[in-house]
Amino acid sequence: MIMKNNVAYKTSLMAILCALALALGFLESLLPPIPLLPPGAKPGFSNIITMFAAGSLGFSAAGTIALVKGCFAFVTRGLTAGIMSISGGLLSAVAMYLLMRYAKKILGTVGISVISALCHNLGQLVAAIFITGTAEIVYYAPALAVFGVITGAVTGVVLRAVMPALEKIKKHILNPKSRKEEDD
Repeated sequence: MIMKNNVAYKTSLMAILCALALALGFLESLLPPIPLLPPGAKPGFSNIITMFAAGSLGFSAAGTIALVKGCFAFVTRGLTAGIMSISGGLLSAVAMYLLMRYAKKILGTVGISVISALCHNLGQLVAAIFITGTAEIVYYAPALAVFGVITGAVTGVVLRAVMPALEKIKKHILNPKSRKEEDD
């Protein structure tokens, strides 16, 4: 008898979600820099996976994905990128989880995604101020806010579109009996 809450199945699902987030992050790194934006500003496509995890698996899953992405940034791009990724990612994951849990009906997926993108930018701004020791970085905030609203909206729309596929992956991994029933 296979148990639905088996740790191995949950670990497998988290590994798949982390791999998806890292793959989306890599694909995003292939995009050329966007003019008029601060260096390093990216659309945040991997946050589609983090937001799915926050809404369907809880904060520990979303936080784990944010940490994995941050560690990957550290290994591939250095300490500063790792700190920026972790600070923005964790603050965004907290916002995603709380909003998905308590305000999903009011804000919807797109609204939550926009607020989470703005939280991600805020976390990175605070980290940048600590790293550089200068508060002048705050002048990037308006450009980051505009970019965060745009990319957050796009991420939210894409999440709505891919949600059925992500739910199917979750269902097949966490409930192996469903695969057997579909095969019969």
